[in-house]
Amino acid sequence: MRKRLIILTIPILIASCKVQQISNKPERTNVSLDRKEYIEKYSPLAIKEMKRCKIPASITLAQALLESDNGNSTLAQKSNNHFGIKCHKSWKGKRVYHDDDKRNECFRKYKTVYESYIDHSNFIYKGQRYQSLFKLKPTNYKAWAKGLQRAGYATSRSYSAMLIKIIEDNNLHRFDTKKGYKQKPITTSNEALTNNDLTENVDNFSISLNKHQVKELNRIDYIVTKQGDTFKSITEEFGMLSFELYKYNELSKTAKLESGQKLFLQPKRSKAEVGSRFHITQQGETMYSISQQYGIKLKSLLKKNLMKKGEEPKEGQKIWLRKIKPHEELVKASPTIEGFDEGR
Repeated sequence: MRKRLIILTIPILIASCKVQQISNKPERTNVSLDRKEYIEKYSPLAIKEMKRCKIPASITLAQALLESDNGNSTLAQKSNNHFGIKCHKSWKGKRVYHDDDKRNECFRKYKTVYESYIDHSNFIYKGQRYQSLFKLKPTNYKAWAKGLQRAGYATSRSYSAMLIKIIEDNNLHRFDTKKGYKQKPITTSNEALTNNDLTENVDNFSISLNKHQVKELNRIDYIVTKQGDTFKSITEEFGMLSFELYKYNELSKTAKLESGQKLFLQPKRSKAEVGSRFHITQQGETMYSISQQYGIKLKSLLKKNLMKKGEEPKEGQKIWLRKIKPHEELVKASPTIEGFDEGR
C-alpha cells in the first residue's frame, strides 16, 4: 500500500512543476565573473526555480558555480549551459560539440541562461531516483547534497562535500529561508518553452561536472590536468584548501603542473587496490611516479620495498604494491641472506 501511494503522488509533484516563461533573446556573458558576482546575478533564477520545483536555491546555485566555473566555462559562455547538460536523442534544440569524457561530445545549447536552469531543475524533479529528496525540508541543504550524491548525480565521492563547502563559504543557504523565498524573482517575457525543449527521459541523462572529469583510482578521486591549469584554479574549482593538493600529491610548494598530470583530490592510501600485487618498472619510472600511478603514499611504497627515501628502482625491478617484499624475493636479490652462499 505504501509503495502504491508513492507512485500516485509523483505525478502530482511533477504536474506542479510548470514551465515558466522566458525570453527568446540570446544571452551572452563574455565578462569574467567571480563567485560573488555570479551569485548576485543568477540567484534570482535559482530562487525562481525553487518556487517552481521545490529544489533549494542554495543547491542549484552551488551546482551552477561548481559546474560552470562561476559562469566562465566555455560551455557557459558560448552555449548558456551552466550545468554541463549533454545532448540526448530526445533533444531537438541547438547543440554544440566539446571535448569532455570523449572527444567532440554533444552538449545542449540554450538561448538564455534561464533555459539552462529550467532544464537542470526538470532533470532532478522528473528523475525517479531523486524523488526521495523532495521529502526533505528545503532548508536542509546538507541532506540534499548528500542525497544527490547517493542517487548517482555525480560519480565523485567528494561531490556532496564540495557543494556543502560552496554553500557555506558563500552563505547560499540564506536563499532557502522564508526571507529568501519571498525575494522578488526576475521578470521574463511571454514566450514559453515548448515540450521539445524540455528534459525528457531524465533517468538516462548525463551531466558533465566541472572543467575536469573526476575519475577514481584505489577509491580516491583524481583528475588529469589540462593546459593552463594551476594549483589555484583547481583549488577554486573543487572548493579545496590551498595546501590540500600539495599534501595529497606529495608535492612541494614550488612544484609546477604539466598537462596530462594525474592529480589526487583526496589523500593517497597505504597500499594499492585489490588485484594490483606488484609493478614491473619501465625505463624512466621513479618511485614517486609509481606511487601516483597506483594511488599509494610514497612513504608506504618505499617501506613495502625496503627502500630508503631518494632510492630509485632499476628497469625491470619488481615493486610490491600491497604487502612488504616477500622473503623469497630478498633471497633472490641477495643470495648470502641467512647464510646461503653459493661458494660454500
